[in-house]
Amino acid sequence: MRCVDRSGNEIKQDDLQNNILNFLYKHKFGRALLKQLIKPWVSHISGVVLNSYCSRILIPPFINKHKINMKEYEARTYSSYNDFFTRKIKEGKRKIDLQKNHLIAPCDGKLSVYHINKDSRFTIKNTSYTLKSLLRNKKLADYYENGTLLLFRLTVDDYHRYCYIDNGRKTKNYRIKGVFHTVNPLANEVVPVYKENTREYSLLYSENFGRVLIMEVGAMLVGKILNYHDEARVKRGEEKGRFEFGGSTIIVCLEKGRVAIDKDILNNSASQVETLVKLGEKIGEVHI
Repeated sequence: MRCVDRSGNEIKQDDLQNNILNFLYKHKFGRALLKQLIKPWVSHISGVVLNSYCSRILIPPFINKHKINMKEYEARTYSSYNDFFTRKIKEGKRKIDLQKNHLIAPCDGKLSVYHINKDSRFTIKNTSYTLKSLLRNKKLADYYENGTLLLFRLTVDDYHRYCYIDNGRKTKNYRIKGVFHTVNPLANEVVPVYKENTREYSLLYSENFGRVLIMEVGAMLVGKILNYHDEARVKRGEEKGRFEFGGSTIIVCLEKGRVAIDKDILNNSASQVETLVKLGEKIGEVHI
């Protein structure tokens, strides 16, 4: 899937990553290997390796390959690759839009927008999903009928911490176990990725956008979705949690008629183009 920034400039995709995924999902031997890679124990072992001191040797080539501007991040020595991967950005490098009628992005990522149809179905790369199967909760899925689903796809070069989109009251976290597929759109041509991956969701009774459902989805080699709070009062822009190594996804469901998403993002999504957004930036506003 193509991706553009807010000015319409094309974002170059990682061809190496796509070639590897193409092998894993579309070739017989690759799919046999994939059956092992998606198991939680593989994610656990990967986590042990990436949390080790020796894994620091992976940091410099990763920075060079993905052209990461380390001046944006807190200056410190990293104890492991995962320590680097969950690095924290410097204060002020992600400006939080505090205008109460503005909807903000909870993370850095590639955003797609979907209408939640009457039968609560939405489509990602020719694969159909239902909110019921995603949430395993029909009553909750039905609540968002005719609402809006925002899908933020994070890749390995993105900032992997995420924030609350508004002030409000957060519920406890509901965890759904699964296997760890990649969240790259290529995989959706073969398996229902978001339906099978480990995920965690909560509800935010927000001051300005009603009852918002927020879900974090783990991906291949992501063994940990780390949310900081259970039931709590939270603030817009406050850090909600972080992912450990790998690509990941955040899904936000909004009630019918609550929010008007910015036109450039809607137009891109209608053309099956993702929009690159940054944590805290405006992506919509309260529907009047």
